[in-house]
Amino acid sequence: MHSDAFDRYHEKNSFIHRLDPRVKVVITIVFIVSNALLPDGAWIAFGAAWLFLLLTNWLSQLGFGYTLKRSIVALPFALIAITILFTMPGEPLVSFKLLMWNLTITDMGLLRFVSILIRSWLSVQLAILLVATTRFPDLIHAFEHLRVPAILTTIIAFLYRYLFVLTDEVFRLIRARESRSAAATGRRSGGGVLWRARVAGNMAGQLFLRSYERSDRIYNAMVARGYSGHLFTLNPHEMKARDYFVTAFAIAFIFILQVIGRL
Repeated sequence: MHSDAFDRYHEKNSFIHRLDPRVKVVITIVFIVSNALLPDGAWIAFGAAWLFLLLTNWLSQLGFGYTLKRSIVALPFALIAITILFTMPGEPLVSFKLLMWNLTITDMGLLRFVSILIRSWLSVQLAILLVATTRFPDLIHAFEHLRVPAILTTIIAFLYRYLFVLTDEVFRLIRARESRSAAATGRRSGGGVLWRARVAGNMAGQLFLRSYERSDRIYNAMVARGYSGHLFTLNPHEMKARDYFVTAFAIAFIFILQVIGRL
């Protein structure tokens, strides 16, 4: 398995792809924070934010539905906030009994829950677009330029680089377990629950030891080749007039969203 299996970058020559990665990271962060700060029920602001996403999708040449289809996967995670439907004070809309509880959905609870769903949906879409239009090494260097602590950027970079190696190790351990767990036709291989738990624990320990030994060898090899704690890139990041204009336009638009959301 190669690291490309974890990469969601799509090679294009679009306007969004050519932007400096720092610009895309800053705009994404500001957009997500803006969504979190919008009041509940700011429908016009939510609609304008979605139009902003449609525009960026079009400029990225990925298609209007690219982020829409992929963001639906993240919506179930927003269902964690479903308890707000019953805990927010307000006018009761629907009452029903679930097991031993009498639950009542209020108008304010429904308003807050729908607003959270929309905020999450919009934020996830722009994050997906950021990953699809920016190479991962460029994202890491953008974080460095934006003064994110070096220890964090280094950990993220190495995790991305060697995640596929750990995945290969896991597959090898699974194949080794299966080769030692033969069974007759029609019968389940292996032992009971305790046996499987013990084997899984041994596999986790083996994976930790192999990862630790491999990381030590890799670090010594990097030090021998002059590694000093800083990752270099072949793509120079230079802010152009276009990048400054896009940053100013996007931040001004997001500020207008905040104003519209509070009218």
